[in-house]
Amino acid sequence: MSAGDPIRVLVVDDSAHNRRVLTQLLESAPDVRVVDRAADGEEGLRKAKLVRPDVITLDLEMPKLDGYGFLRLLMSSVPTPVVVVSSYAHRVDVFKALELGAFDFVAKPGRTTPDAQELLRATLLEKVRAARLVRASPARPVPTTEARLIAVGASTGGPPAVQRLLEALAGEPSACLLVAQHMPEHFTRAFAQRLDRLGPFTVKEAEDGDEPRPGHAFIAPGGRQLVLERKGSHLALRTPASEATDKHAPSVDRLFRSVAVSLGAAALGVVLTGMGSDGAQGARAIRDAGGEVWAESEESAVIYGMPKEAIATGAVRRVLALADLGPALVTRLRLGR
Repeated sequence: MSAGDPIRVLVVDDSAHNRRVLTQLLESAPDVRVVDRAADGEEGLRKAKLVRPDVITLDLEMPKLDGYGFLRLLMSSVPTPVVVVSSYAHRVDVFKALELGAFDFVAKPGRTTPDAQELLRATLLEKVRAARLVRASPARPVPTTEARLIAVGASTGGPPAVQRLLEALAGEPSACLLVAQHMPEHFTRAFAQRLDRLGPFTVKEAEDGDEPRPGHAFIAPGGRQLVLERKGSHLALRTPASEATDKHAPSVDRLFRSVAVSLGAAALGVVLTGMGSDGAQGARAIRDAGGEVWAESEESAVIYGMPKEAIATGAVRRVLALADLGPALVTRLRLGR
């Protein structure tokens, strides 16, 4: 296949309407051609072996053989880049598909307005073009929680910064965030609920015993602490009361130290805008455990105190503007390091 050849796409979806719409959207671009369509996983697998497309678009809920079974069999027989087309209501299903080897996903719009359809068209074409450039491989192992967990600390100016970071991380749904945002009691629950409504992550105020999960963000409860605890291979969140040595509730230092102890070299901390030095001691703990600490740069931080103090310890690996932090974290998570 030469660079000038059109991208050959197989559309697999049990809805005739969806197959027709996806074909129209894809073939609106001169460099894309739909070579065949299939109404279920079994038919899709047969046609994938027959026509050998460059890229496959895949629905997950189908009769006979669903999207997961299709991915398992496809990746073990004729590995082909797959772009999942799914609604936000089924984002947990998307995580599973990505773990089984799908290249990426496109979210179906909740409404069928012209603007929503144009966004779907542009996003679909972008993902299909990107998928053509990769070599598909058999289903990769499920990433460990350790490899996808990000501890985030913020204070003054933090709420919008945390929101922007979550929005930027939408491209990597395997991420799980633990957030220590300086905020009074009762306000953190409302903050979590607001972020949850905005999507794409499921966001909640952390409760004792919560388990870190992909696609979730846990906000430390105001007036208490948020720590990560390991028992054997099991990870859980704890929300203990503050101790005499804690200067803040919640404390970024407490969160970061617990992540360092529980995850070791897999620990990853991010220090965002804020006044004071909370997070500096925790950054050292993560660095000493072999993990990484990133910080927001002075360029974008509303208050440069916390990032500056963390950087001054020598424990920070990367310093990036807020707009660059999310994309860089997505790349790191996808590379598994």
